[in-house]
Amino acid sequence: MSRFVIRRAALRDMTGVLELYRYLYPGVLAQPRHAADQWSRLLASDCARVLVAEDQQSSALVGTCVTAIIPSLAHGCRPWAVIEHVVTHPDHRRKGIGSSLLRAALAQADAENCYKVMLATGSKNAATLRFYENAGFPRSNKTFFEIRRV
Repeated sequence: MSRFVIRRAALRDMTGVLELYRYLYPGVLAQPRHAADQWSRLLASDCARVLVAEDQQSSALVGTCVTAIIPSLAHGCRPWAVIEHVVTHPDHRRKGIGSSLLRAALAQADAENCYKVMLATGSKNAATLRFYENAGFPRSNKTFFEIRRV
């Protein structure tokens, strides 16, 4: 039996998600006075789906990702999706948690009839890139450009 469960995030999960983001974005902490408002907006959004992986024994969050489903007039008015902020706690990696999160995110996109699902990573780590390729995201489909406002 699996020790973790994938589920939609709830208001009570904000602290756990912020803890996970420490591993995704070291040194970039959310401002506490803004975090609760942003978390509420994110969970209430019609476009965002936040998933968490919860350890069933400890109830600790061990992974998370966000899927944004974007309405579109293109492709027969089918939406498209982007998966972002994929992170698994370092102590729980290589246990299928990240793959399970991605499968659940893809299932959300399929349920919404998305014509494409995109995922971007800033990682140059070969193992991370292989992980995404093994999850079905080839590097050869499109070129992604980004302007980052930090």
